[in-house]
Amino acid sequence: MAGGFVSQTPGVRNYNYKLTPKVFVTCFIGAFGGLIFGYDLGISGGVTQMEPFLEEFFPDVHRKMKSAHQNEYCRFDSQLLTLFTSSLYLAALVSSLFASTITRVFGRKWSMFLGGFTFFVGSAFNGFAQNIAMLLIGRILLGFGVGFANQSVPVYLSEMAPPNLRGAFNNGFQVAIIFGIVVATIINYFTAQLKGNIGWRISLGLACVPAMMIMIGALILPDTPNSLIERGFTDKAKQMLQSIRGTNEVDEEFQDLTDASEESKQVKHPWKNILLPRYRPQLIITCFIPFFQQLTGINVITFYAPVLFQTLGFGSKASLLSAMVTGIIELLCTFVSVFTVDRFGRRVLFLQGGIQMLISQIAIGVMIGVKFGTVGTGNIGKTDANLIVALICIYVAGFAWSWGPLGWLVPSEISPLEIRSAAQAINVAVNMFFTFLVAQLFLTMLCHMKFGLFFFFAVFVFIMTIFIYLMLPETKNVPIEEMNRVWKAHWFWGRFIPDEAVGVSAAEMQQKSV
Repeated sequence: MAGGFVSQTPGVRNYNYKLTPKVFVTCFIGAFGGLIFGYDLGISGGVTQMEPFLEEFFPDVHRKMKSAHQNEYCRFDSQLLTLFTSSLYLAALVSSLFASTITRVFGRKWSMFLGGFTFFVGSAFNGFAQNIAMLLIGRILLGFGVGFANQSVPVYLSEMAPPNLRGAFNNGFQVAIIFGIVVATIINYFTAQLKGNIGWRISLGLACVPAMMIMIGALILPDTPNSLIERGFTDKAKQMLQSIRGTNEVDEEFQDLTDASEESKQVKHPWKNILLPRYRPQLIITCFIPFFQQLTGINVITFYAPVLFQTLGFGSKASLLSAMVTGIIELLCTFVSVFTVDRFGRRVLFLQGGIQMLISQIAIGVMIGVKFGTVGTGNIGKTDANLIVALICIYVAGFAWSWGPLGWLVPSEISPLEIRSAAQAINVAVNMFFTFLVAQLFLTMLCHMKFGLFFFFAVFVFIMTIFIYLMLPETKNVPIEEMNRVWKAHWFWGRFIPDEAVGVSAAEMQQKSV
């Protein structure tokens, strides 16, 4: 497929390239890194409402679930139970900070391999757990794996993909996450019907499968031209660039990558330099997008979908089935983003998805409030229950083609090479920190805020939609090493970007001022 693209940003270069089988295969395999994150997101909520699991490790919660029907909002409220889920994300936060150094020094692929390996060990601890300590140790190891994978995979995909398809290829990471969620919910649906303790052990232990897929994939993947240049392998980098672009005429792009690498070598302390004013746009966006992504409330659905559906009056089997349905819808709708993000751009999807999530969240909050009130008692009919599931699906669809994939894509593509690993580490750390908070506090918030919890998240959806409208420039079709021109052209961020950072000519500056 012939390359070339048209950018709306003045002065951005046009590179020659083709969509080669090699870049497609490498990005497809690289996206496997999202499987471990998705599998865990999907498996945790289902396991935490399986009665044999609760009986063995959380007997107090089990007794409460069976007897405390007077307040549906508080059936599963337990800090220890939520710690089982949320401990992983605290560990991922810590590991992402170390992962940035490994990603920069040893390459993206070895960071991915290490993520798969630690996730594999963690799955073994969880599958054979005999006490709470083994469960938490396993969760922490799983978290280390997620931190390494989430730090390296989006960067890998953004660096390997051609500029005009970077969004689609990077969104493969989100597709893998959602696919992992769907597989996990299907597994939970069937293992929950097994007698004794075998069901939840199978669910947790099967996490070793996506872990092995990542390890094997990382061993056969090539490293990115950016990473090879960064580590001094310039000849291999040029050969790799020619291979993935499908042409020998890569001198212009290769020179840009080399120049970016030379600039990055002047930065001895990326963690310190990222605080400089010239990197202010990237730092702010890299912090706020993962912050807002978690405060959409999506992980309320993802982590605790089975628990939430049971709270709404669904039976155990029906709650798992409903969670499976929402997961499948999220997977299908993520492909909408894959096929539209490079055509319509990031901003359109962000804004449309935000509006859709806002409306559906308010509707869900109103319906739950009408049915259960503030005391948490009442019954919900089949028609109303199905309507709530439909509204949740509409909400999930909006997230799936906007804040889900774009929350990983945009932070991974906007930073120059000299701060890219540090910026991605910040992205993952912020994401994991607020994922941890939501996972740890959700059941308590549901117990105390009741249906108002959905209005709480709706407020943040409104704020973040305004933020995107005002503060995020369009980055579609812009080469990753030319991104400074986008910031320079922005009405607010342009003041932070020095002219020499983009090589702005006098003619361009005159055109910009007209």
